[in-house]
Amino acid sequence: QVQLVESGGGLVQPGGSLRLSCAASGSIASINAMSWYRQAPGKGRELVATITDIGITHYTDSVKGRFTFSRDNVNNTATLQMNSLKPEDTAVYYCYAGAYDGTWHAYWGQGIQVTVSS
Repeated sequence: QVQLVESGGGLVQPGGSLRLSCAASGSIASINAMSWYRQAPGKGRELVATITDIGITHYTDSVKGRFTFSRDNVNNTATLQMNSLKPEDTAVYYCYAGAYDGTWHAYWGQGIQVTVSS
């Protein structure tokens, strides 16, 4: 079992920055890739960024150049630095971890609200 806890969301003005953190605990050695997803009101859940166990990152086109996803395997945290935020970035953000211990497992955090508004 893996537990994920997000922190760092809130309200920010357009053009501002926020840093989301995802703290992992439990069977962390089994974690492979980690991702951030988001879900805006009335929309489906969208993949925002992924980082592999060796630090390779992928971003959805709408956040490239603005968001940076990093991973600290010593402290078991994953951080999404979000700069130049836009109102369309407003959503609930979810941390995701894929883990393998002989069987693949998917773990989700509880979600955290990010609101970009003036």
